Amino acid sequence: MLTTEFILAIKKCCAAHKVFIDKYFEPVIGIKTCLERIINLEQIINEILEALRKHGSEKNRTGMARFGITTDKAFGVNIPVIRNIAKVYKNEHEIALALWDTGFHEARLLAVFIDNPKLVTKEQANKWVAGFNSWDICDQCCGNLFDKLPFANKLALEWIKDEREYVRRAGFVVFTAQAVHDKKAPNKLFIDFLPYLEKYATDERNFVRKAVNWSLRQIGKRNTTLRIQALECAERISQINSKAARWIAADAIRELNNEKTISRIKIG
Repeated sequence: MLTTEFILAIKKCCAAHKVFIDKYFEPVIGIKTCLERIINLEQIINEILEALRKHGSEKNRTGMARFGITTDKAFGVNIPVIRNIAKVYKNEHEIALALWDTGFHEARLLAVFIDNPKLVTKEQANKWVAGFNSWDICDQCCGNLFDKLPFANKLALEWIKDEREYVRRAGFVVFTAQAVHDKKAPNKLFIDFLPYLEKYATDERNFVRKAVNWSLRQIGKRNTTLRIQALECAERISQINSKAARWIAADAIRELNNEKTISRIKIG
């Protein structure tokens, strides 16, 4: 029989390898199998990191920096390459968790693309959001994974109230992604969200004001009913004595009144 001390020692070993021991450690299967799983996971992560290094380039890193993406732990790999690698590991939740913990930019993007939304917890979502350090990580994560979570909207509203720039942006991007992707979402979800756009339209920080503007425009382009609601919201925002608010409103009104944009909006 395994002693409590021995189990704790194995757990400590597994934690050092960034593995969720409660998932992997089952006394029934034996220590050997448990450790084999850990070693196998570590090998997979090392192989993936090596592949990312191979496909990276300094030219791409320079381009990333030009667009405001943090590159101190980036290889400089194009998104299409990362998505191709992701096809091999689709829905591999444990690999996604381990990739995120490496801290490498492209490894985290890959984690977003392969994770299984059915297995993502609130704790994981909050941990990942707290680690956002670039708008692209924020947008890819919220638009490819977090927007699919059953508790996405509740978390998003909590994030919007957070003072951290990328955390607040994440909250807006979740609703933006749902406005684009979730065809079954009711109009009420977005109408009830509009007051948050008004409230935070005065946030002058670049990645927040752009997120508010993006959300307002995408909600307005969802259907004819929401276009009217979004335009009314934009008009109210335009009356706020704030440079950020005036820019958000003017840009949204311009796009939502554009004839080509109107022609593509569905009745609803």
